[in-house]
Amino acid sequence: MATVSGLVAKWEYFAKDTLGKQIVRSSDSIGANIAEGFGRYDYKENKNFCYFSCGSVIETKGWLKKAKTRNLINEEDYQSLLKELETIL
Repeated sequence: MATVSGLVAKWEYFAKDTLGKQIVRSSDSIGANIAEGFGRYDYKENKNFCYFSCGSVIETKGWLKKAKTRNLINEEDYQSLLKELETIL
């Protein structure tokens, strides 16, 4: 299975610098927010970080769509990554 960072690593400089940095940041942010929320002892704070994580999932979906539209990723990788993102929500 392909990873976002693994796919971006293969792109040309311009694509990496524009879309690539954004999609890697948003996808990395998903897990980071979940982990940070888990480390909080207050339920409301944890819930807040889960909301942030959901926002990062939606953002990552948008970047994936742009990457597919610009022919940076193939249909199979696109569908696979979308399916993985759906398991988070």
